[in-house]
Amino acid sequence: MKCFEFGRKILFTSLTVLCVVMAGVPSSQSIYAQDARNNSAGETGVPFKPQGQLVFLQHGTGKTLKMITIQIADNDRERTQGLMWRYSMSEDHGMLFIFPKEQVLDFWMKNTYIPLDMVFADTSGKIVDIFRNATPFSESDISSNQPALYCVEVNGGFCSKYGIETGDKIEFMR
Repeated sequence: MKCFEFGRKILFTSLTVLCVVMAGVPSSQSIYAQDARNNSAGETGVPFKPQGQLVFLQHGTGKTLKMITIQIADNDRERTQGLMWRYSMSEDHGMLFIFPKEQVLDFWMKNTYIPLDMVFADTSGKIVDIFRNATPFSESDISSNQPALYCVEVNGGFCSKYGIETGDKIEFMR
């Protein structure tokens, strides 16, 4: 009987210690939230990683319409992740998707919290199509109407605000 009672005390003590230890271990959700709070770029969710600058240039005049800081997605993993899981993005930030070859590009908004403008550009940087205000969380296909090598994702309404149109150009530097 004493052995049984001693075993119960050990089990109770072990469970108590385990609860105390587990209470001090952050969950993946709290780590995610902490990463968001520590993000110096002002976004929440997945932190923005500045990797270059991109400028939108007016067709014909070459006048700068807007310059932004970009994060670059130039491999399959980064292109698949895109701007998923970001709750917001600064107005002067965007993501540049670079593909291996010029083709009709297909996107969706799965797990994307913010409306986006998608700017499609060919190998020369000429904007061949713009999809405005893509709906968050939509799994509908968003395709470029013409072959493109690049897609720049910016906040929804960005292109209208800065007068960016098809025929304009993008140039970027890493």
